Amino acid sequence: MTATTAPRPARGPFDVWAPAARRLRLSVGSATVQMHQTDGGWWTPSEPTPDPAKGDVDYGYLIDDTDAPRPDPRSRRQPAGVHQRSRTHRPESFSWSDDTWTGRQLAGAVIYELHLGTFTPEGTLDAALGRLDHLRSIGVDLVELMPVNSFNGTHNWGYDGVAWFAVDETYGGPEAYQRFVDGAHAAGLGVIQDVVYNHLGPSGNYLPEFGPYLKQGRNTWGDLVNLDGDDAAEVRRLILDNVRMWLDDYHVDGLRLDAVHALQDDSATHLLEEMAVEVAALSAHQRRPLTLIAESDLNDPKLITPREAGGYGLDAQWSDDFHHAVHVALTRETTGYYADFEPLGALAKVIERGFFHDGTFSSFRERDHGGPVDTAAMPTWRLVVCSQNHDQIGNRAIGDRITEVLDDDQLGCAALLTLAGPFTPMLFQGEEWAASTPFQFFTSHPEPELGLATAQGRIAEFERMGWDPAVVPDPQEPETFTRSKLDWTEAESGRGARMLALYRTLATLRRTRPELTDPAFSRNRVEVDEDARVLRLHRGALLVALNLGETPARLEVAQSEVLAATASGAELADGVLVLPPHAGALLG
Repeated sequence: MTATTAPRPARGPFDVWAPAARRLRLSVGSATVQMHQTDGGWWTPSEPTPDPAKGDVDYGYLIDDTDAPRPDPRSRRQPAGVHQRSRTHRPESFSWSDDTWTGRQLAGAVIYELHLGTFTPEGTLDAALGRLDHLRSIGVDLVELMPVNSFNGTHNWGYDGVAWFAVDETYGGPEAYQRFVDGAHAAGLGVIQDVVYNHLGPSGNYLPEFGPYLKQGRNTWGDLVNLDGDDAAEVRRLILDNVRMWLDDYHVDGLRLDAVHALQDDSATHLLEEMAVEVAALSAHQRRPLTLIAESDLNDPKLITPREAGGYGLDAQWSDDFHHAVHVALTRETTGYYADFEPLGALAKVIERGFFHDGTFSSFRERDHGGPVDTAAMPTWRLVVCSQNHDQIGNRAIGDRITEVLDDDQLGCAALLTLAGPFTPMLFQGEEWAASTPFQFFTSHPEPELGLATAQGRIAEFERMGWDPAVVPDPQEPETFTRSKLDWTEAESGRGARMLALYRTLATLRRTRPELTDPAFSRNRVEVDEDARVLRLHRGALLVALNLGETPARLEVAQSEVLAATASGAELADGVLVLPPHAGALLG
């Protein structure tokens, strides 16, 4: 199929699409240069301009009669913040050392999600480079960075970004990003970048002054991006060019597409399918796997069904159902959207069929939800799963991790389900040592009214979950950010060291036991005893046995060896496995 959005023709470094402008001038260096309109709403300088190849230069656009320069919608740098002029950046000037890098496929891989600002004390890309050996030691294949595009303020989750092409200066800017990817590839790690195309942040979004980037209507986070209205082709091209930038200019190995259910697109070819077409072509040209992972609230297998079978052709999608089923099985929390996952049978269904809500009634949504996975054809690795992630921790009232309420055995069971289960596992920063630090929702909006609105909005979000609004931390308080920084010393002793040892054991087993990366749904069989709260997951010749109850469990098993066990251990003799309360084991 031919992509519906034509590739952007070659344009000058200061050309800009601004069909909404009546008059446009370029503020570049210390000069102001008149611009004139050419084809399709594009403007180009009418006079000579500096050559960015001879040195970076600051520039912005004076729209109509304003004297306040606006940043470039395709800005590569915002050194003075999102309200100031852009700065040119030439990505081709970086000296890469990854010529022999052949990529990392998603099948069989382990993903590690991190937030740069809280992953290390320094909160920078260069500092994160120093922790790559740790990630290798726990079997990580792909490092997933939460959004890094420019935002207003000093710290943010990243989903309030407005300059999609610019790496935020607080993390080190574009050259630091290139160093990070180059270093990750040297360490044998791929990089996945989390990107947001469903809305723009509330501060610094000047795109509507240039043209119809937005359309009528809102989603949860802001105005809808114009993907199917008048002049939508240029908006789609902006997004598709941004995708290519990450994969080409920055050598990134994949993208995590934020909340694709909020992309309202009634075009004949959905943006996601068009994206899959272009990325597949680029992957073929570069001769390395390039991966698109959707975060979706839809439980719709069409996203990850190959295009030749009528789907969009994305590589994978998150499965929140797995998280919810694991969370409820271990914590017994059943408020809000957790309510439907109360029986262990819900976890069994997710493992065997991919989704729990596959057309079933969702009490939280008050309607039927989702669609069934074709388990005969779909490989299990197309579903990315976790027991913790930034959303499921940070969108709790106090940003608390499950380490707050679970003992070491229960945390070990979560690791067994995630790393020894059938899907693509994703770890969240610090979970491998049972980090005690929370991951709270933090912002640093300079505008007081925006900070207040954000705090009030958070409280409103938690009403349906039954959480006490009085305990919700203020996102604008600096301590909310600093509390969320990892304490790496926790991994060196006690609980942290014990948990880290289990993760490393499971990492080794994933590399040595092919049953643990077998992508066939048919090779997974689950048995549950609801009364005893015991779950058995058969993975070929291997068995994951979990005792989630409050009394010891005695299980007759066919396996002869304990390959891994949670903190309290497991006894196996004469075909009988004894598991203490809350304990689990992997047998072979």
